[in-house]
Amino acid sequence: MATEQTNQPAQQQMQTEELQIVFVGDIMLDKSVGAQIAKHGVDYPFQKTATILQQADLTIGNLETSVSTRGKAEPKEFAYRSKPETLKGLANAGFDVVNLANNHSLDYGMDALFDTIQHLETNQIAWVGAGKNEAEAFAPYLTTIKGKRIAVIGLSRVLPNRQWFAGKNKPGLAHAYTDEPMLTYVKKASEVADITIAVMHWNLEYKDVPEPYARAMARKLIDSGVDAVVGSHSHSVMGIEFYKDAPIYYSVGNFVFTTSYNPKGREAIMVKLAFADQDQGIKTSVIPVKIVNGQPVPLDAAGKKRMIEKLNQISFDAKVDADGVVTKK
Repeated sequence: MATEQTNQPAQQQMQTEELQIVFVGDIMLDKSVGAQIAKHGVDYPFQKTATILQQADLTIGNLETSVSTRGKAEPKEFAYRSKPETLKGLANAGFDVVNLANNHSLDYGMDALFDTIQHLETNQIAWVGAGKNEAEAFAPYLTTIKGKRIAVIGLSRVLPNRQWFAGKNKPGLAHAYTDEPMLTYVKKASEVADITIAVMHWNLEYKDVPEPYARAMARKLIDSGVDAVVGSHSHSVMGIEFYKDAPIYYSVGNFVFTTSYNPKGREAIMVKLAFADQDQGIKTSVIPVKIVNGQPVPLDAAGKKRMIEKLNQISFDAKVDADGVVTKK
């Protein structure tokens, strides 16, 4: 896990070091992925991407499953519950923080959610988007790396019902169905951080473009102090947009997931965000991957070219060059 760095010499502090953050999409360690882990070991899902994940100063993903041996499945089409030992693979791959604000964290009830949190803590992986009450669910993950204070906040606009919402005295998940209390917590996070990242679970499945509400919400988040918005849930890659020079990735697709019947569910991107100083702004780029037997694999040259062409077709005011570097048009 990323740790506070406060003992750098003054001369080193003056030299601006680039801070690199990597974000990936949905991680689900149950069903056929769980079977692959049982056969090949906990590191199997990340064998082709661990080097990229480990090189980042901060690595973030969306944990699309409860992690427990307890609970009863919710009456929904897909309910996921992964074995506790599977989280060791995330830790070994370099994950620092995961978002729990999504439509699967409560698949096996509240006890399983708190087991998930306990197992993450055991593996030294931080979490956002869930908690014993509203304040904890909306609380950011805070850390200082290379002299920069970073806040990560997790939010979901796709929850099965209001019973999943965290309340003032009620456990649950951080929801984005109303501006408040969401924006108040986002502003509080941004006030204590140099860099604020909003991790969003939103939009419709297998679509190329975001819902109008998502575009409006991204702007409100950025107006409230967020420096980058990165989304998931749709099981597809969506377009990219900039607002006030802040990048918005509406969906990066799956990452570790079962093999989808839909080709869109088998393609994804890893997102890199690089922060140096305020004058240079945020540098960002993508690494296209495909999901093969539950394992994300970087695409070959032809596949990368096709994904970049697709991103350029479905993005708004963003363009992606042949190396995956994303800039504002």
